[in-house]
Amino acid sequence: MTMTTGGIAGEMAEATAGAVWTKTCVALKRELGEATFGSWLGQAALRERGEDVCLVAATGVARDWIRRHAWRRIGELWAQNDPMGRALDLKSRMEFDQAAPASPMVTVASPVAAVAVARAETGVTGNVIEIEVDLTAPRAARQQGLQERFSFDTFVAGPANEFAFAVARRVASWADGHFNPVLFHGPYGFGKTHLLNAMAWEAMRTAPGKRVVYLTAERFTSTFVKAVQDRQTAAFKEELRNADLLLIDDVQFVAGKTSTQEELFHTLMALIEDGRRVVMTADRSPAELSEMEPRLRSHLQAGLVCGIEPADRTLRLGILERKLATLAGQGRFVPSAKAEVLEFLADRFTDSVRELEGALNTLVARVGGEVARLSLDEAQAILRPNLSCTEKRVTVDQIQKAVAEHYGLKQADMISERRARAVARPRQAAMWIAKQITTRSLPDIGRRFGGRDHTTVLHAVRRIEALKADDPVLARDLDTLLRKLRS
Repeated sequence: MTMTTGGIAGEMAEATAGAVWTKTCVALKRELGEATFGSWLGQAALRERGEDVCLVAATGVARDWIRRHAWRRIGELWAQNDPMGRALDLKSRMEFDQAAPASPMVTVASPVAAVAVARAETGVTGNVIEIEVDLTAPRAARQQGLQERFSFDTFVAGPANEFAFAVARRVASWADGHFNPVLFHGPYGFGKTHLLNAMAWEAMRTAPGKRVVYLTAERFTSTFVKAVQDRQTAAFKEELRNADLLLIDDVQFVAGKTSTQEELFHTLMALIEDGRRVVMTADRSPAELSEMEPRLRSHLQAGLVCGIEPADRTLRLGILERKLATLAGQGRFVPSAKAEVLEFLADRFTDSVRELEGALNTLVARVGGEVARLSLDEAQAILRPNLSCTEKRVTVDQIQKAVAEHYGLKQADMISERRARAVARPRQAAMWIAKQITTRSLPDIGRRFGGRDHTTVLHAVRRIEALKADDPVLARDLDTLLRKLRS
């Protein structure tokens, strides 16, 4: 039988590595769930070099997770969908780039993984060179509001913020092929201001002859209003439009201010048309900035919109360790604390990195170098005033409802005798949460879970503690539930 040209072309299209990976991603996303897929595979990219095909994970951590939890299934799906029988390799981005950096390379990003598309198009790589920030930078930089403690060297990267970190490093290095403008968005306390400051310091260090301007949207507004009042708008425009890199923090504050938005829009357009760089931050995505003038909002969306997700438990622990080392250097004591204390902080302060660091500051301020000997009970006693001021009173009943809803169960399942894993594990998670955020004793919690003994609750708490360290899906579920219950 003779195959038509169109048939051959169709088969070749279906056999391309990109097409095979797309089919594989569709099945993986359905099986793993959107959240898990997005966290670990959403930033991965399929790359071809000659006849070799490699799945390149964003980081070594992501590569290890994929190998442990999904690699066998990826291999099965790849074999099912690839009529050419090609072997698929797995590397981290740094491993891949270091293997043969000069070889021709084609990047194929799955349309299912939008973040991977953005990462591939920006050309961001995992080869990050650590550069110590020069703290003797120009006095003018400090006068415009930059904070010296916010550098790339002090920024802790993880799956939740690593793409944003890589984009920031690329822009600050004055590399070609960047998107313009770049907008980082995420809730309060997630590291946006840190990134913007770090970009300013790095950009000035890398190219001292270029002009870097950093200011908050509030300062942009007040300076513009004063310029209008003093009839100095021409000087104001020249000051900003001569910048090689303009950094504006918390741009959502210009929403609703008609004249300020118009000036910001024209500044943005002038800089982009002149090939200069603009980076902004906001507390939400451009699509959610409903009070912002549509024309300005549209141009913010036209660049690279980069969301920063809540820090997961591993990242929060890393932030605490880095912060403790910084405080120890200032106070000249050993940078150490008991694991149970750091884990308590990481599990208790999940909504904001600033609150997390603030809690550690409080402990060190109270006990100084003795923080290494601080027990969990002592740490909780020191922080109790802080907790009582911010803690929303949550009942065991509310916890049971939230957990049941999250896992698609009935609240009655939380107190039933059913021992199926699909019920028992969420029930244990609910007991662990009750232990974390209520003042109920173990026997009291047990009574509210169908009259169970306190030893059952203790077993559940210890079981969840052991599992969440190695199960990122469970850790993310717990984070989500804690935020929901505390909001």
